[in-house]
Formats: sequence, structure tokens, C-alpha cells
Amino acid sequence: MTKQTISVLVEDEAGVLTRIAGLFARRGFNIESLAVGPAEQSGVSRITMVVPGDEKIVEQLIKQLYKLISVLKVQDISQQPCVERELMLIKISATASNRAEVIQVAQIFRARVVDLSEEALTLEVVGDPGKIVAIIQMLTKFGIREIARTGKIALVRESKVNTEYLKSLEAKVTL
Repeated sequence: MTKQTISVLVEDEAGVLTRIAGLFARRGFNIESLAVGPAEQSGVSRITMVVPGDEKIVEQLIKQLYKLISVLKVQDISQQPCVERELMLIKISATASNRAEVIQVAQIFRARVVDLSEEALTLEVVGDPGKIVAIIQMLTKFGIREIARTGKIALVRESKVNTEYLKSLEAKVTL
């Protein structure tokens, strides 16, 4: 099942998130990722959700979301060119013997060391969801102690430039 990204603008008032989560729960839909924060306009919040399903399921959800009070705009941005980011804090086992190697991996992914102790190292990683998954895979061998992730946030690219398309062109040029 594919993952769909939905962007929802809502009035910033108590209970809005509860109503949206309740709608998903009543319909039996899972929310894999949820990020909420103030939008560009005062009194409005942006909710970015990642949900499993196809376009038909998302279409149903959008219709249901528009029925809720306080929902101003709903967009399925899954197939649109977007800027996507996620923030992760990850605590890794890092002793004197492997600390340099952990830091080297962190530097490759442009992660920042935000805490250090005798036995562990905490990194801050910001990037697209693929980067987050990749660094987790690379750091697993050291021993992951804790992870805290924000969930995906996304905005549609005004330029309408699809970076996935550009990456494929770049890969062809380098071959």
C-alpha cells in the first residue's frame, strides 16, 4: 500500500486535532506521520499527515475532512513536486573506540552532534524522509538507544520543479 501526504489548513482552536484524529479512527485509517504547527496566516495551523492508502482512499478522506468545522483547505500533495523535511534526534552508543566512526557517518549526512557523554552521542538530523531512513540504517550497527522524529512536513514547490525528476537526470549525467 502506498503512502499519501495530505496537507490541511485549519483554524487554530482547541479540539481541531482531536476531531481530525477521531475522523480517521472512526473510518479505521491509520496516520503514520503527523506534524502540526502555525501556518503563514495568524490563527491558522498547518497539519501534514502521511497515511497509507491509494488515491481513492485519500479522496474519501478529503471529502470527510471538508465536512469538519474549522477545516479551511485540504490538499493531497502526494503526486505534486514538494519540499519535504523531517527532524530527528537519535541517540547512539558511542564509546571511545567507535566515536570517530559515528561522527564520520554523521558528517556525511550533515548531522550535528548535540549531546555527548562517555557512552553515547546524540545527533540532530534534518532532511527528506529518505535521508532519515538512510542514516538510521548506517547507525544501526553502533546501537541505537533512542529516536525521536517529528514526522514529515511538506510544502508544494511554487516552481513546480520535480526534484525526483532532476535527480534522475543528474544520475544519468554522472553515469
